[in-house]
Amino acid sequence: MENKYPSPERSPLRPASRERPRLPWLGSPYIISPEFMGGKINIDQTLQLLNKLNISYDYVHVKKLFKHYSAVEGFSYHSPGYVKNSDVLMSQQMRDMFPDAVAFEGFTAKNKKEMTFEGFVRYLLSEDCNVFKTLHKKVYQDMSYPLCDYFISSSHNTYLISDQLVGPSHLWGYSSALNKGCRCLEIDCWDGQDNEPVVYHGHTLTSKITFKSVISVIHKHAFVASDYPIVLSLENHCSPPQQEVMAAHMIHILGDQLVTSTLNDEMPTELPSPEPQKVQVAMLLSELVIYTRSRKFVSFDDSKKKQKFYENNSIGEAKGQKLIMKMAQNFVLHTCRFITRIYPKGTRMGSSNYDPQEFWNVGCQMVALNFQTPGLQMDLQNGKFMDNGGSGYLLKPEYLRKKNTQYNPFDVFGKYNTVTVTVKIISGHQLPPSNLSKSNKADPLVRVEIHGVPEDMAKHQTSVIKNNAFNPRWDEIFTFTIHVPDLAMVRFIVEDRMCVVANDFLGQYTLPFTCLNRGYRCVPLVSKLGVSLSPASLFVFIWYHQQ
Repeated sequence: MENKYPSPERSPLRPASRERPRLPWLGSPYIISPEFMGGKINIDQTLQLLNKLNISYDYVHVKKLFKHYSAVEGFSYHSPGYVKNSDVLMSQQMRDMFPDAVAFEGFTAKNKKEMTFEGFVRYLLSEDCNVFKTLHKKVYQDMSYPLCDYFISSSHNTYLISDQLVGPSHLWGYSSALNKGCRCLEIDCWDGQDNEPVVYHGHTLTSKITFKSVISVIHKHAFVASDYPIVLSLENHCSPPQQEVMAAHMIHILGDQLVTSTLNDEMPTELPSPEPQKVQVAMLLSELVIYTRSRKFVSFDDSKKKQKFYENNSIGEAKGQKLIMKMAQNFVLHTCRFITRIYPKGTRMGSSNYDPQEFWNVGCQMVALNFQTPGLQMDLQNGKFMDNGGSGYLLKPEYLRKKNTQYNPFDVFGKYNTVTVTVKIISGHQLPPSNLSKSNKADPLVRVEIHGVPEDMAKHQTSVIKNNAFNPRWDEIFTFTIHVPDLAMVRFIVEDRMCVVANDFLGQYTLPFTCLNRGYRCVPLVSKLGVSLSPASLFVFIWYHQQ
């Protein structure tokens, strides 16, 4: 097989090496913004900086101090890298290591092709130094394969924003999922008053919203995050007259976006690819179904003999897990041919989620989760689908697409480009305060997790740094062996050690291994809800090579 990864000899950091590179300034509390490059700072900028650093202050006291020191002759905010040649860091070696870093310098340093201390720190915290590969932030994969060859971002009971029994149904569920790049939405349709179909979780106390309003919101937000096709999973419980109303609403509201015929009106022999279906909406509803009609799953053998290429299956998580344990290779062969949707078991009344990774491991295309529930499972979902420009479509590895594949997630040794990964957790930068602490004096630790096939599941944890969430320093190295890198996810979690058996979540960042940049990198942290916690971040060193 082609060696996709660099050799270990090229790594500037090897676990066996006695000399470990040290950059003594990394992890220091330097936050230099462009407005401070003039060498001075006013009171408003001072307050902005204190807020950015999450430092509590008394306005009157700060103003008094500022006024006092402003009266001192020659006092101003001082950036030594711009006035002392001794603080210039940009040697030829540094320019070779960080060729884009000069862009973060002031005018004088740029002209001299030099790097100052603050310029280097700004570069290390910039997007150019992000742990996520820049190329993967755009659509870069081949989008001309049949739909069944892609992982597709999918949600379960999209209309619910709380629990499954008495919580509200809300249009926000659809707009939020679509804005996250979700491409498969679920709509449970029931007869409503005045011949107007409604959407809710049938036979429960969840509230109701009109089907018409749901389609209107989908139309408004459908292609904000991605141009690639949307599949509406319609669980239809409506009477024939109200089914006609549903069809009329979709035709009227979605217009040309609605898929109502095959490409060129020809009889297809395989599912279409995402590319020609851009800005299109397909569905699972009676006469309007073109490509994605639902079929009850009986067995893998039954599907192999009777199922048409345009038919898909929905399988509950519990049954799916049993099939993985007993017939994993047959499951893979099935998903190579047919779109398979997985949904949570009915006992998850609180809208908790199952582990999506085990179903991605066997090639299931639509692994539907409760998007309203934060946690590890949604971290994996959000992290995975950041890849390929957040399009909501990820081309499956070749061994999950070949009709005669021999792939088995329980038999992976030496078959799928095994890599050795080295992760050095160097330092933290303005970590968020603990929700259980009145100050920012958290005791942070970092855990690095690998999620993938069973053999690749692993985690390592740093020591605890006492009373320092501002600029904790670890300098700890972990090594992982990943047997199936194309399916692996890497997760960084920062927690506050509260006691021996409990920690408080501070932030996390999850991404596919294939999106992982090598070298010295910044890991931006996000909250449980996936919201940026900027400027909170980790500074790490990463290297990997094929065995």
